[in-house]
Amino acid sequence: MSESTGGGAMTEGPAPTLDSEITWLLHRAAQRMHVVTGEQAERHGLHLRDYIVLSALDKTPGLTQVELARALGLDKTTLMTQLDRLERASLVLRHSDPQDRRRRIPAITSAGDDVRAEVARASDEAERNAMAGFSAVEIALFRRMLFTIIGTSTDPGSCL
Repeated sequence: MSESTGGGAMTEGPAPTLDSEITWLLHRAAQRMHVVTGEQAERHGLHLRDYIVLSALDKTPGLTQVELARALGLDKTTLMTQLDRLERASLVLRHSDPQDRRRRIPAITSAGDDVRAEVARASDEAERNAMAGFSAVEIALFRRMLFTIIGTSTDPGSCL
């Protein structure tokens, strides 16, 4: 069943309300931000998941494929498919771990970093637009709250 959201857009199923569970609100907010970021990634020839993998490689270089999969909450097969595509596009290279040649370490290339940075800039702008109704203080507080909720845990399940 579709319903209007007031702005003319149609949504499927129940829309969240101010008294909805926080988990539901966070899920819907994450969906919205994924759409915003995914649109920017697609404008640069990437899938959202490609961009997230490139960002993870940029933020945490030196992880093995298994460590990267765990950090992203992806199974190894899904990550290998992503890395294969990124490698074919010359955005990622994989090399052997000097401590254990059976382990592979993916690394972002300069071309990969360039496209990642372009998507990041465009996504930052889209994120600012999505949060335009909030003050800088409110956004900083929201970030701190999310960071506190996340903590240092590595939860099972994909964020993608």
